[in-house]
Amino acid sequence: MAPREFRHALDDRLAAIDGIQCATAGKDLTDYVGDRLLKHGVQPGIEITSEASRAVPVDIQARRPEVPWRKIRGIGNVLRHEYHSLSDRIIWGIVVDELPALRSAVVFLLSDPHQDDGSGAP
Repeated sequence: MAPREFRHALDDRLAAIDGIQCATAGKDLTDYVGDRLLKHGVQPGIEITSEASRAVPVDIQARRPEVPWRKIRGIGNVLRHEYHSLSDRIIWGIVVDELPALRSAVVFLLSDPHQDDGSGAP
């Protein structure tokens, strides 16, 4: 995948995380469980985050080794194919515990001045 394409994937991931955080701000697990529209917004956002992670090259992923890249890719498969096996508590845990750190990593990768953007510019 060309560098521009993976940067676009990082932008998509950031937009998905920001959308989830906006939709869930001030809410808790009880709110999430009781709001069908919220659930139907959060879960696809997590799927986008998962799918976008597939576009990030391994050498770029290595810049943030604390990010569980493999698990992020895997949750998308679970949401698409085994959604019935995920509890609301697990999804809410991702929203509260995982997405803030992932957002920080994405922002870092997008702003890293030493990252080759493929343009050939110094």
